[in-house]
Amino acid sequence: MRDSEGFVRMRTLQCVVLFVFLLIGGRLAYIQLFDSRYSELAKANVLRHVVQYPPRGEVFDRNGEYLVQSRECYDLMVIYSEIDKKGFDTLHMCEVLGLSREKLEKELANARMRPRAPRVVTSYISKEDKLRFDECNFRGFYAVYRTVRRYPRKVGGNLLGFVGEVNADFLKRHPDYKSGDYVGMSGVESAYEPLLKGKKGVKIQEIDTHGAIKGSYMNGVYDSLPEPGKYLVSTIDARLQLLGEELMRGKVGAAVAIEPATGEILMMVSSPTYDPDELVGRERGNNYMKMIYNKRHPLFSRAVKAKYPPGSTFKLVQGLIGLQEGVLKPSDLHVCHEGYQVGRRRMKCHAHASPLDLRFAVATSCNAYFCYVFRDILDNRKYESVKDGYDVWKEYVESFGFGRKLGSDFLDEGNGYVPDRSYYDRQYRGSWNSLTVISLAIGQDALGCTPLQLANLAAIVANRGYYYIPHIVKKIEGQDSLDRRFYERHYTKVDPKHFEPIVDGMWRGVNVGGTSTLARLEGLDVCGKTGTAENPRGRDHSTFLSFAPKDNPKIAISVYVENGGFGASAALPIASLLEEYYLTDTIRRPALLEYIKNMNIYYPSYDR
Repeated sequence: MRDSEGFVRMRTLQCVVLFVFLLIGGRLAYIQLFDSRYSELAKANVLRHVVQYPPRGEVFDRNGEYLVQSRECYDLMVIYSEIDKKGFDTLHMCEVLGLSREKLEKELANARMRPRAPRVVTSYISKEDKLRFDECNFRGFYAVYRTVRRYPRKVGGNLLGFVGEVNADFLKRHPDYKSGDYVGMSGVESAYEPLLKGKKGVKIQEIDTHGAIKGSYMNGVYDSLPEPGKYLVSTIDARLQLLGEELMRGKVGAAVAIEPATGEILMMVSSPTYDPDELVGRERGNNYMKMIYNKRHPLFSRAVKAKYPPGSTFKLVQGLIGLQEGVLKPSDLHVCHEGYQVGRRRMKCHAHASPLDLRFAVATSCNAYFCYVFRDILDNRKYESVKDGYDVWKEYVESFGFGRKLGSDFLDEGNGYVPDRSYYDRQYRGSWNSLTVISLAIGQDALGCTPLQLANLAAIVANRGYYYIPHIVKKIEGQDSLDRRFYERHYTKVDPKHFEPIVDGMWRGVNVGGTSTLARLEGLDVCGKTGTAENPRGRDHSTFLSFAPKDNPKIAISVYVENGGFGASAALPIASLLEEYYLTDTIRRPALLEYIKNMNIYYPSYDR
C-alpha cells in the first residue's frame, strides 16, 4: 500500500517537473522565435539610432532676396545610462557650451527617468561650440546636426512667423511628430509647415559598452538620408516691407498692400511687430514670454486678425450697393448742412459745398450723403420690410469679402463681423429700422473688418468689381502652380459699370479737391479714400485705402492706425509714401517721411 502511494507521489512530482520544464522551454522558444522585445533591448545596447534632421525650406521675397534662411546648429543629446559612472566635469561642459549648471542638472535629472532613451539637453549649439565639445569626449553625450532659422532682412515677424519646439498638446493632435521636433508656430512657417519641414532621416551607429562609436551599422544599409524642405518664393517685396515697418514703428495698427491683377500680397505690416531673430536660440523662451506680457501685443497679427470699424472707407461700398439697387444715380444731389439730421438724431459732418453729387460726396467724404443712400437701400419699397432690405444689403457687403474669411493662405485669418438682423433684434427687442442702424452708413456701429479685408476692398475697386484671393506665396519648389483657388476671379454682386463714378470720385479726392489731396503723386493718377473711425477708448482711428495708377493699377493699399485721428493725419501719409516708393523706387518728399517717423501717438488703452 505504501509502495503504491510512493509511486503515485513520484509520478506526480515527475509530471510537475516536466510541466515546469516544458513551460520554461516554451517561454524560451517564444522569446527566441517570436518576441522581439529582448532582441531590441540587446540591439539598443550596441546600436544608436541618430535622427538626421533635414534643413528647413528657405523663404525668398518676390525679387529673390532671402527672407528666411537656415543655418547649421546642433542639439546636445544625452543617454544617461552611458554616462561615465565616475562622473564628469559639469563645470567644464557648461563653460564649453555656454550652458547654465541649473539647466544641465535639470535635464540630467529628467534623463535619469528613462536612462536608455536619448534626451535633448540643450539646442542651438553653434558649429564652433560643437567642435570644442567634441574635443572633450564626454561619455554619454553626443551632438545631432539640425538647422535653425535666421532672418537676414529682420522684417516680417508676424508675417513670416517663427519655429518652436512642439509641446504636449501639439503632440496629441499630431502623432507623426515627436518630442524634440520643431514646427512652424505662426505666419508662413505655420501655414506651409508640411512643405517647409522636409523629411527626417536616420543614421544607425554601432557603439561599444562604454558608449564610444565603433562605426556605421551594416555599412549604412539601413541608414536613410533626410529630405530638405521645399523653398518658397513669397509675394512680398522685402524693401517695401522694410519701409512699411519703419513708417509704422511706434504706432499700433496695420498696413497691407496687394497687387490687384494677381491678389499677391506685396507687403503686410502688423505693428508693433518683433525681430524674428529674437525667437531663435537659447533665449527664445524668455523673449517669447516678454512679448506675451507686452501690453501692445506684438505677437498678435493685426493685419489678418484685428477687427476694426472701417469708418468712412466703407462709403465706397454703400455707394456701389445704392447704384446696383437703382436707388442712386451718380448725378443725384443731396444736401449736407454739416451733418444728417432726423428729429433729434444727428450725424455730424465737416464743412463743404452743398448740395453735392456722388463723385463729390466720395471726394469730400460726406457723411450726410451716404446716410441718404443707406436709408434708401433699406427702405426700398420692392422689399416687404426694412429687415428684408437689410438682409439684401448684408449679402452685398459679404460679396465684397466682409464678415467672412477671404480664404488666404494664413491659417489664423479673421472673419471680421457684419451683424445680421437677429443681432439688432436682440439689441432693440425686434423694434428697429433704417434710422436705428444709421451708423452703418459710415462704417460704424457693430461693423468690423480686418486690414486685409480693407486692402482687398481697394483691390476690388481697382479691378472694377472683382478680386483674387490675397495670398503670400508666389511659387513652391517643384510645383508648377499654386492652389487653383488663387487663380479664380471672385466677383461682387455689383455690376462693373457702377464702379467708374466711385473710382472717379476717389481720383478727384486726391487730384482735384477733397480729403485725400496729400496723397497726390505727379503723373501717377492716385485714387484714394480717407476714413476716420470712432473709437470709444480714446482718439479716433485713422484709416486710408488707395490704389494707383487709376487705370491698370499696380498696387492697392490699406493703412489703419489706431488712435491716429483723421484719415489724412496718419494713415494717408503712410500709404502715400509706400505707394510712391513702390511705383517710383524713391521717396521725393523727405519732409513727409520725417513727419511720419517722428509722429508720437498716445495709447491710453495700452500704456496705462
